[in-house]
Amino acid sequence: MVMRDMKYSRFVAAAVMYAVFAVYLYQPYFQSFGVLRYLILLNACLGALGCYVLSRRWVGTFAGSFFSGAIYGFGPFALGIAALHPAAGFITAVIPWLFAPAVFLHKTKPRRLVVLLCALPFLAVLLFSWLAASFRLFTIPAQAKVNLADLAGFFSPLVAARRNAAILGIYHVPMAALIIGISMLFTVRRLGIIIILVSGTGLAFGKSFLHVNPIVWLAIPVLCSAVLAGAGTGALVSSSFADRKWLISIAVVMAVLSAGMLLLATKYQKLPVFGPGYAQAFFKTAAMYGLGAIAVFIIFVMVCVKVRVLWLRWAVLCTAMTVDIFISAGEIVCRLF
Repeated sequence: MVMRDMKYSRFVAAAVMYAVFAVYLYQPYFQSFGVLRYLILLNACLGALGCYVLSRRWVGTFAGSFFSGAIYGFGPFALGIAALHPAAGFITAVIPWLFAPAVFLHKTKPRRLVVLLCALPFLAVLLFSWLAASFRLFTIPAQAKVNLADLAGFFSPLVAARRNAAILGIYHVPMAALIIGISMLFTVRRLGIIIILVSGTGLAFGKSFLHVNPIVWLAIPVLCSAVLAGAGTGALVSSSFADRKWLISIAVVMAVLSAGMLLLATKYQKLPVFGPGYAQAFFKTAAMYGLGAIAVFIIFVMVCVKVRVLWLRWAVLCTAMTVDIFISAGEIVCRLF
């Protein structure tokens, strides 16, 4: 009974924090909002909560699941979709909930039924797009599709927002947790998740069919990435002395990304034709990757000296991710709205 109460209280706490963050992000633009535009806030919270619930299947900590939800519901992709049309974010908001039956019934239902349940989100995308096109509810612009050049935006969503390109991926500091999460995925060989991840990515980079703009399919791999980042967050915090090589490798990767973005910022600063906005976007991206590198390095040092103070590790990593999400999400919303 106590565990059940704690579960519901944590769900309510996550819902309240998501709602507060949604208001924080969009409050400066409320004066220009019509009634329909408030769907953006609802969709963001609904998507974040859905990812939070879904991640509980694999993520053992509240903080890890909370950040999974924040990365998905308020991530670069969700914010970019919301800017296209207030109702466009509805499908990205319900996709996590549609995966829930397959995720939580996999042990009690036949395998064939679970496979059919996994198809629900894919069918929902088809149905939603068909209804939107048939009743002319809204149209996602044809130019809002994904191409190979947009892959660079996976590592620099702030720059992608500046270019008005398709915004992919997650934020900068969670990238460290995502690396761990992906390595865990292939280590335990979760074939079903890998198939869903690859299928969603393939459809996103494919051609449009049945009125579905390919960019909508990207919600599925982004959802998988958010859950993997949540799982990786817990793994980073609980790292042991045997994991120190992984930690220093990830810190180096983050530092290299930071240095690369800093070089690009310097380059664009010398090219006035692109405007100062590009240089600023690269500088902020470099700062966020640098923040991630510092956070992982601090955990690495704690592991090396065998200081297993988990609350301090959580404080370091959660602070870095919170700063990243607040600054980056605010920057993207400011650019798109």
